[in-house]
Amino acid sequence: MRWASLLALVSFTGSVCSSLSASADENTLKIGVLTDLSGLYSDLSGEGTAYATEMAVADFGGTINGKKIVVVRGDHLNKPDVATSIAQRWFDAEGVDVIVNAAGSSVAPAVANVANARNKVVLISGTVTNTLSQENCTPNHVHYGLDNYALVTGTVSSLLAQGKKTWYFILADYAFGHTFLREATAYLDKNGGKVIGSTKHPLSSSDFSSYVLQAQASKAQVVALANAAADTVNSIAQAKEFGLTKGGQDVAAMVLFITDVHAMGLERAQNISLTTAFYWDLDDKTREFSKRFQAKIGRMPTFYQGADYSVTMHFLKTAEKTGWTDGAKAIAAMKNVKINDFYARGGYIRDDGVLIHDIFRARVKTPAESKGAWDYYEILETIPGDKAFQSLAETRCPMLKKN
Repeated sequence: MRWASLLALVSFTGSVCSSLSASADENTLKIGVLTDLSGLYSDLSGEGTAYATEMAVADFGGTINGKKIVVVRGDHLNKPDVATSIAQRWFDAEGVDVIVNAAGSSVAPAVANVANARNKVVLISGTVTNTLSQENCTPNHVHYGLDNYALVTGTVSSLLAQGKKTWYFILADYAFGHTFLREATAYLDKNGGKVIGSTKHPLSSSDFSSYVLQAQASKAQVVALANAAADTVNSIAQAKEFGLTKGGQDVAAMVLFITDVHAMGLERAQNISLTTAFYWDLDDKTREFSKRFQAKIGRMPTFYQGADYSVTMHFLKTAEKTGWTDGAKAIAAMKNVKINDFYARGGYIRDDGVLIHDIFRARVKTPAESKGAWDYYEILETIPGDKAFQSLAETRCPMLKKN
């Protein structure tokens, strides 16, 4: 009797949850910002990502087709299982229609798979692993911003042109670092360079001395850092401490955020080569967005946070005409409309889900060159999107290969 009562209660609770979810779907468009709110990537995504998404919703008008747009947020703790659990709960029980950001190369594919199974939408703007438009492509997500192929195209090609042909990699020991090493090795092999060694480190390391000493002993012309956030900051600090640049080796950050430069200070970060999708001081449009963002968050936005705003706005503009309950249909509509905003001028989302847009090769200014706070980059070159990103002829995307 007790079991029957319990089963009835479970059944009733499930019905209530389903009813509440259905009600939310009928009256709102709910956007879930799933990101790192408390860990390694919280400065480059985190609260800034949530606010950038909310800015886009507010600028859109706060409603869509008579329905209120609601933004909720979740902290995935940089754990794929936590991210999967949140995504499943949001989609199945809490009426979330679309997930934004999904920071982290191990998190993003897991969240994309959850959305694909439920025909929902994921707007991935918080990772650079290009597996999202290659092996892990789906019709239910886009990869919006930069990927490791484009970063390699920008940073590796510029140093190769300076005659820097031998490379040593210090890489984060997970998908992010592994894919960087793979893409960089292929690019160097094809263009007359060579990876002469590499070493892996755990996520959120504090002591890089042994890795830096191995890189120094290799005598590679370039020591490339395939890591991010505090790991990059700590790597550069210890590379400087051990005198790599004084010894004639270049230190290249494969992915560098403006928050990293701010954390290091220009004295330490000066002259580092980088590739970026966005810089706050590029023109009037980037400055207008960035100063609004800074007024709330207290710092200039990273290229992830610029992407969060842009992809949310692009989704809302297309969803207003095509709807959003059919996730694959909503993503297909996004691929059919060009993007012209402060982030992606003349941009478009290709069939494999990757955003094609111009990117920028830059150099971190010296303290003497900087005119004040956040005046950190000299833009050296604009790389057209059709040259920056991997071509469709080289695709490993299963849904395109089937066609």
